[in-house]
Amino acid sequence: MAEGYLSMAPRKRPFLRGCLTVLLVLGAFFALLGIISRMDEIPLGRGERVAVVPISGLIAESEPIIEQLKKFGKDESVKAIVLRIDSPGGGVGPSQEIYEEVKKVRMKKPVLASMGALAASGGYYIACAAQRVYANPGTMTGSIGVIMPFMNVKDLVEKIGVKGMTVKSGVFKDIGSPLRDMTPQERELLQGVVDNVHLQFVNAVAEGRNLDREDVLRIADGRIFTGEQAKSMGLVDVLGNLEDAISDAAKLGKISGEPKVVTPPKKKISFLELLREETRTIIDEKLSGNRLRLEYLAQ
Repeated sequence: MAEGYLSMAPRKRPFLRGCLTVLLVLGAFFALLGIISRMDEIPLGRGERVAVVPISGLIAESEPIIEQLKKFGKDESVKAIVLRIDSPGGGVGPSQEIYEEVKKVRMKKPVLASMGALAASGGYYIACAAQRVYANPGTMTGSIGVIMPFMNVKDLVEKIGVKGMTVKSGVFKDIGSPLRDMTPQERELLQGVVDNVHLQFVNAVAEGRNLDREDVLRIADGRIFTGEQAKSMGLVDVLGNLEDAISDAAKLGKISGEPKVVTPPKKKISFLELLREETRTIIDEKLSGNRLRLEYLAQ
């Protein structure tokens, strides 16, 4: 009777135990992946690091780069920062914001700029905030100037029988409209804005490069230079590559031996975020002709 009772007792369930084991293993695996993905954010050694902050492509926003500069500026294990610039420039606002942040970080530790194939207009503007500027002999740089592009589709719209109408609160409220010709008064107003922002660029170069303002004005007409030409004019300090800049940054940061080079972690973008960003880019491109925008941009 006892044997029959025991045979009817609930047996252990190996299936559930196996599932629990698999879940624990998967949890440990993903936790390990999380730790590995953040390894570059964990200081592995004190006083042995040079951070390289890339500034590439069109400069359309400043927040990501400023965030990186702040992070490395506060990190005591990072003794120097190198800006790796490969950009034709971009928006005036973002370029100026990054420039100002570089100046702030320079008060804490050395910041050097290394130019790649192209560091023009807004890209060069940012470089001027660095303690020392490096360029390859064939780097395209300079393009000290400002541009405010417009598009006029008035003739095309009239040809297809469409007529645009605007109700505005002031004579200049629809300045730059692509549906009509620009008036002389509007052109004069916009030229004044461009000239003012251009002088801001000139002053930034003169201050950052310790050059006479009049000397900068003579070459600040939008022309580009090779790295070799720029060095002869005082726009660049050293003809050298990224490795040269990192090596000198380590010395300025008083790092002994071979420095550990760290870069910002690559941002993981989901498919939904990628789709949203692509949609926003397409919309921006379609609407770009209908909005006022100042640019430090090499054409």
